[in-house]
Amino acid sequence: MPGTSELADTRSLRWVKRYLMRPRALQVVKISIAVAIAWSLAPLMPGTAKDFPYYAPLGALLSMHPTLARSIHSSVQTLAGVLIGIGLAGIVVIVSEPTVWTLSLAVGLGTLIGGMKWMGAGGEYVPITALFVLIIGGPNADGYSIGYATQICLGIVVGLAVNLLILPPLAIGPARERLAGFRRTLTRHLTDVGDALVESWPPARDDWATQGETLNAAARQVRTAVQTADESRKGNPRAWFTRANLDADYDALVALENVTFHIRNLTEVLAGMVWGKPIALELPPELRPVLSEALHAVAAAITAGDDDERQPDLLDQAGVAIEAILRKMQQEIEAGAASLSPTAAIVIDLKRILIALRAKTDREAASASTG
Repeated sequence: MPGTSELADTRSLRWVKRYLMRPRALQVVKISIAVAIAWSLAPLMPGTAKDFPYYAPLGALLSMHPTLARSIHSSVQTLAGVLIGIGLAGIVVIVSEPTVWTLSLAVGLGTLIGGMKWMGAGGEYVPITALFVLIIGGPNADGYSIGYATQICLGIVVGLAVNLLILPPLAIGPARERLAGFRRTLTRHLTDVGDALVESWPPARDDWATQGETLNAAARQVRTAVQTADESRKGNPRAWFTRANLDADYDALVALENVTFHIRNLTEVLAGMVWGKPIALELPPELRPVLSEALHAVAAAITAGDDDERQPDLLDQAGVAIEAILRKMQQEIEAGAASLSPTAAIVIDLKRILIALRAKTDREAASASTG
């Protein structure tokens, strides 16, 4: 039986392993390794480049990003910014001596060029490089420029090599977790609204009525996560050993974004029915139970993804619950109800939610049949 110290060591190793497997922790380790290698190689560069070793770690640092594709893209932009900055400084040196006016002109032009959209991450290095060459390089601007550019290139190459050899993680798992969490958020919201309809009137809880921007923010975060996951696959050797395809995740995301739009609409209508804001609307008391049941049924359908075998049945059950609203509305019309247009608007939103939740191959047919 292992001793206490052995168990403690085992737990420590497991904790370290779990921590290092986190994307952020792995990125920190890779940056540290790249900077150390670049600093070690910098003095070995030939010519005047060895006089400026401190720019190699800078290049390594600038090239390190969570995904390999973003690292390459950013590195190309950074290198372009450095070379353009050197070019601007070179023009100043050729035309005249560096003065307050020529220095300001070079930095101004560099800022203008760096602000162009195509410069991306390298834009800020155009004026910085021009400034460094003119001020630090001074009389030795040629040698400084060569050393600066060479060491930056060395650092970038080292950073890209480290990022490739210490395989950047695929962000597919976290993206799918975000997507599942977003489903739960939408489900919880509709459930809260459904509960409010059958509680005390007006409902004591009103937090659900102000969650529109929160839902939109959650949708944006999920889209960013899915895009990052897609980007993490590009050029990543790990992607060669997995068949993970994000097409279905993008479809699910688009569907949930549509669902969010319609949930915001029906939430605003219901808020108007309860508190008369932003628009005073009417909700007959007799319709509250069927509306509540339909909201709960649609919430259950949102929880199930396209790969959930329960989804067809849940969608059918939600459709039946929505039809129950229409039947109850017809009864209210026959009884002389004044206006049911707001309830009809909610029904349309609920139907649109079900269309969005259907499998991609079924959406067009469902949309056509619903009108």
